[in-house]
Amino acid sequence: MNAEKLRILLLGDSRSFKLESYLPELRRHNCEVLLASIEDGSLEHFQLKRRGLIRQLHYRLAVPELKRVISEFQPNVVDAHDANYGFMAAVALKSSSIPLSICLLGPDIIVVPQKSFLHRRKTVLALGRANAVIADSQYLLDEAMKLSSLKLTMVEPFGIEEKYLHLHKNNYELSKPLRIIVPRHQEKIYNNMFILKSLTPLLKEGLISLTFADFGSLAGDLKAAAKELDSADVLFYPRKERETFLTFLAEHDVYLTAALTDSSPVSLIDAMAMGLVPVVPNLPGIREWSEDSGTLTFKQNNSNELKMAINIILAGKVEPDMRKRNLAKIKQNALFENYVDKRIDLMKQLVNQS
Repeated sequence: MNAEKLRILLLGDSRSFKLESYLPELRRHNCEVLLASIEDGSLEHFQLKRRGLIRQLHYRLAVPELKRVISEFQPNVVDAHDANYGFMAAVALKSSSIPLSICLLGPDIIVVPQKSFLHRRKTVLALGRANAVIADSQYLLDEAMKLSSLKLTMVEPFGIEEKYLHLHKNNYELSKPLRIIVPRHQEKIYNNMFILKSLTPLLKEGLISLTFADFGSLAGDLKAAAKELDSADVLFYPRKERETFLTFLAEHDVYLTAALTDSSPVSLIDAMAMGLVPVVPNLPGIREWSEDSGTLTFKQNNSNELKMAINIILAGKVEPDMRKRNLAKIKQNALFENYVDKRIDLMKQLVNQS
């Protein structure tokens, strides 16, 4: 099928950083794309009405409206970004020959199915009806395959845009105090309060600065805890446009995440591409990027190991070529343009088979 004829109904969170890059790139490839979203974000989208008081019900109760959107837009393929939207699409397409691809997010498979029998059942239904399932790590795909048999699969990290690689740090000289950035939303799963509490001694000694994102449902709690420390070295930044954010990211020395679960975080790939030293928990999905001494790791929720990793950097004991190797690894395995090309090829394959 010619890409000019590919009509994609994209389902996902219109606030998503990923979709902010993905949607215009699909259109640049001459795909006709309509984004439909329950959430009311800044991306241009068709707003699906929220029905019911419980968030999880929004997706099930929006199915009739989604069917009308499908009927009017007449897509060649539906591309759902997360299992909630995958479930909604699977129900809406039950009697349709339109193929469905589902791009998984880590919590979809690692967290959500463990919440209850109904959560698991929804995820299993979405996976079972999908014509293709895309995961950003082999670990995530393996976990999905434990829940359901899958028809067609692809493992491909979302990656970073090649045009931004020139923003890689000009030199690897470390700042004083060491500039550490934690670019994960303020949500329970990202465990940012643990970071603040664990590294408070280094903050009080003036050895490090910590920069957090100022958005997420727990942002107020983290800001209150930081205020109690009365430290000028705990900083917060607002949402930034993509290039502005990457430029800002490259001004830091260390990327730090303490996520409780993860697959292949885009923020880690961005940090590796920008030349930061990654400090990450020893989780299966992250280990796919932490091989070959590409990161410093610590046991989950282990404050002593986290401080030890930061002290290794402060002592100047980071392997000199680590960051050059990380950049080479990103160029080879995690370019956004390659991701989009493969996604389009996969959707064309689904359409040709339908």
